[in-house]
Amino acid sequence: MHNKVGKLTLWGAAALIAMSLSTPAQAAKCGNNASGFSAWVTQFKKEAARAGISQRTIDKAFKNVRYAKKTISLDRNQRSFKLSFDQFMKKRGANTIISQGKRLKKKNARLFTALEKKYGVPAGPLIAIWGMESGFGRFTGNQHTMSAVATLAYDCRRSAFFTEQLYAQLQLIQRGWISPDFKGAAHGEIGQTQFLPANVIRFGVDGDRNGRINLKSSADALASTANFLRGHGWRRGAGYQPGQGNFRAIRGWNAAGVYQKAIAKIGAAIDS
Repeated sequence: MHNKVGKLTLWGAAALIAMSLSTPAQAAKCGNNASGFSAWVTQFKKEAARAGISQRTIDKAFKNVRYAKKTISLDRNQRSFKLSFDQFMKKRGANTIISQGKRLKKKNARLFTALEKKYGVPAGPLIAIWGMESGFGRFTGNQHTMSAVATLAYDCRRSAFFTEQLYAQLQLIQRGWISPDFKGAAHGEIGQTQFLPANVIRFGVDGDRNGRINLKSSADALASTANFLRGHGWRRGAGYQPGQGNFRAIRGWNAAGVYQKAIAKIGAAIDS
């Protein structure tokens, strides 16, 4: 049942994105400050309706949307990715993630064995991502996700990329997977391993088999992360350190080199 829903959802998002980008003359105009945001939202809502999002979903989703100043501030100042590798590892609490991660691997041995059997991804890198992204689910964000994604879609810096995320976010709301006032991380990331909305649609998995995808569930989040890595070229049995076959899949997770290397090093320590 999940696979059928997933395919239909992916097709729906792709269709909406294609339709929204096919009429550039009608596209809402991006901006670099809050002054044009309200007008942009008004125009975007019209585009979303033309693209097939229900008016009920649009009204609910945008009811409490505001220009997300914190999101823009954080987007402009991602200083941690400019640290040296050793500085980054210390800032992220790598040693704590490793020690806690080893305990979690033992505690959830059946889950991680099942994930590796199905997706070919060992526990180490999954636990490394889980720990770095949310402290193993302890903090998944407190920002209004619709506001964050809408603000980044309006912002000129990466408007096209986040317009895709915004359409995906509306799909998630329309299908009842998340609420209109869902709270996540500053760039719209969702759940215990911090998926962007379009990746929830593309790679989301019902890991606990309760009939719905909820990335605040550790089983769903970890299964979805394993599915993401497989979808980015992960091959069973290949190494995942820099220069090895599966490191390219880790590179698909985050564009920052220090983050990629941290996943590989922390994962190896957990798997050792």
